[in-house]
Amino acid sequence: MKKITKDDALLYHSGDRPGKIEVTPTKPCTTQRDLSLAYTPGVAEPCLEIYKENSNVFKYTTKGNLVAVVSNGTAVLGLGNIGPLAGKPVMEGKGVLFKRFADVDVFDIEVNSENPEDVIKVCQLIEPTFGGINLEDIKAPDCFYIEEKLKGSMNIPVFHDDQHGTAIISTAAIINALEIQNKKIENIKIVVNGAGSAGIAIAKMLLLVGARKSNMIMCDTKGIIFKGRTEGMNKYKEEFAVETKKRTLADAIEDSDLFIGVSVKGAVTKEMVKLMAKNPIIMAMANPEPEITPEEVAEVRNDVIMATGRSDYPNQVNNVLGFPFIFRGALDVKAKAINDEMKLAAAYALARLAKEEVPEDVCRAYGIKRIDFGKNYIIPKPFDPRVLTYVAPAVAKAAIESGVARDIIHDFEQYKHKLESRLSIEKEFIRMVINKAKNSSKRLVFPEGEYENIIRAASHIVYEGFAEPILIGNIEKITDIANKNKINLEGIRIIVPENYEKFNLYAEQLYNLRQRKGVTLIEAERRLTRLTNYFAAMMVLNGDADCAVSGYSRSYPESVIPFLETIPFENGYSTISGSYFIIFKKKIILCADTTVNIEPDAEKLAEIAIQSAELCKKFNIEPKIALLSFSNFGSVKIEKTKKIKEALKIVKSKRPDLTIDGEMQADTATYPPIAFEAFPFSDIKGDANVLIFPNLDAGNIAYKLLYRLGGGTAIGPILQGFKKSVHVLQRGSDVDEIVYLSAIAVADAIDKEQN
Repeated sequence: MKKITKDDALLYHSGDRPGKIEVTPTKPCTTQRDLSLAYTPGVAEPCLEIYKENSNVFKYTTKGNLVAVVSNGTAVLGLGNIGPLAGKPVMEGKGVLFKRFADVDVFDIEVNSENPEDVIKVCQLIEPTFGGINLEDIKAPDCFYIEEKLKGSMNIPVFHDDQHGTAIISTAAIINALEIQNKKIENIKIVVNGAGSAGIAIAKMLLLVGARKSNMIMCDTKGIIFKGRTEGMNKYKEEFAVETKKRTLADAIEDSDLFIGVSVKGAVTKEMVKLMAKNPIIMAMANPEPEITPEEVAEVRNDVIMATGRSDYPNQVNNVLGFPFIFRGALDVKAKAINDEMKLAAAYALARLAKEEVPEDVCRAYGIKRIDFGKNYIIPKPFDPRVLTYVAPAVAKAAIESGVARDIIHDFEQYKHKLESRLSIEKEFIRMVINKAKNSSKRLVFPEGEYENIIRAASHIVYEGFAEPILIGNIEKITDIANKNKINLEGIRIIVPENYEKFNLYAEQLYNLRQRKGVTLIEAERRLTRLTNYFAAMMVLNGDADCAVSGYSRSYPESVIPFLETIPFENGYSTISGSYFIIFKKKIILCADTTVNIEPDAEKLAEIAIQSAELCKKFNIEPKIALLSFSNFGSVKIEKTKKIKEALKIVKSKRPDLTIDGEMQADTATYPPIAFEAFPFSDIKGDANVLIFPNLDAGNIAYKLLYRLGGGTAIGPILQGFKKSVHVLQRGSDVDEIVYLSAIAVADAIDKEQN
């Protein structure tokens, strides 16, 4: 994975809309009636209901899905005491993770005080607003005191993630590591290096799962915490003081089975590792650099299971595996607290999930063909979507059984389905496409390589690791644009057509293909150098690139014609077509043909429908196809509707396995009440997810309305029917749109190669 630069980070956080979060209404507010309902006079009714019964606040407001991330900025990440303002990007980031992974809404609250009493008072005063409090980046020992006071005085969950998040994830990893190493937690010798919030919380959590305090030694910057020590002590450290004559970390680590590091880079040496017991476990979680690296450990012994806090090593202890899902479960039962039972439930759920077979998409996301439970996989990966449905139900169930839940969940299977549907499918779909393309080493050529957005997209593709980008253009110009805009060109290949070793071969081939269409050899050479789509097409045709994405600076016809003149159609097809995935919060729809065929006949409509069905299946979408018209099932009998009925017959004869019907109006295809009431005989019950339009007018207009006014995200246009993976962007696409279509192009290339 390419290193994140300072400019990458600053560009991400700035832009036209600074920051990472916004407030989005969940109810319509477009008419005078909407406004009257949202505010005065309509808002008075829920106010009165809450006044009569306080618990109605969960029914009529966002309290039940709203968490405050509260910090005073005294211990921010690895940055230290940088204050509440400088810590705000971290708190916003926390909000992004809450929303992304568990659909929990967040307001970040930065408190301008280092006085613990002020933080406590702020949290107590804002309790009516929130369903939970996530304390973040508050220095020890203040964080312990603040959490204790709030837990004892508030009636909503209070959770200090720096303590308990790290403890929960670490404990899950340790449970599994001990199983692999064939050791019992009650028998092992444990060393904890770092006596701040995380270290003490991990120690307490291990006691809950069976560790013995008599087998545990805790160290800080002064060495071992022993009874009678006065320097640098507080009541929280005192709880773990032991009777011993040992004084240093090296003394403590000798014959230990488990080392837990939440301290600083380089705290552990290779000599110390040699002193540990047989088959030890090392949790070196200092960030950004661990106490000792896996490479250093591997130099001295091979019987170690190791975890770090870093994503570029196996077994990353990442708090995002915990807090979003813990709060999700707590909020869903309106818990009054997050107690030890709930934390244990989360740890055991994570440990259990790590033993399950890992889906292929998750493996691809991390560049691994297969992930199996073992030394290099003892905790789930952060992007494993199953974490939500494992951890949140476990936490909710523990809250119910321990008596802190206000609501009861009776059907946990139904609850799991509800959890899956909470998250917007847009990002999940995009991530699935990128994962499908990951680590394929496919070569993706951009014929318009001299444009900033194309160069940026290529750099992003290298970072994501799903293709090897090739830019066609002038090297000096591309390099100059990259340097001016601080774009990293590492991993990107640049080709100047006339200097390419196969230029003459391409020119000869293009001439042979088009010589009876008015193209001379000189004209072929001109097209390869001036109309670089031809050069990209010849690279793909000759196997020198696996796929091509064009169209950023040219009209759609200009971009697609070079492909039509060089790339053959897939077997069995006489046309190509263009489609868009339109992704809404709860549904994905494929619209076709939206870009190519102006007035397709019945045969072409049938081909478009079959092509669209195959595209959906590539991305694990079961197609339900509606052939659209202005009429329903023969209500208007003219030539335009006859061709649709004929197309239906052709598809059913060629592909009887597909679910398809028509002709039908768009609302009949997508609105179940109409379908069930008026057309119960139809194979489409208002649940169509593939919409085939009768002509280009209808298709192009409809997808743009869905995209611009309907609030959907459009991914495409995706070309269907070519034997090779070639695709054409909308002119002026932004970087994300280029990256998304590029991922689809690579996934398409993989599929075509396999078939």
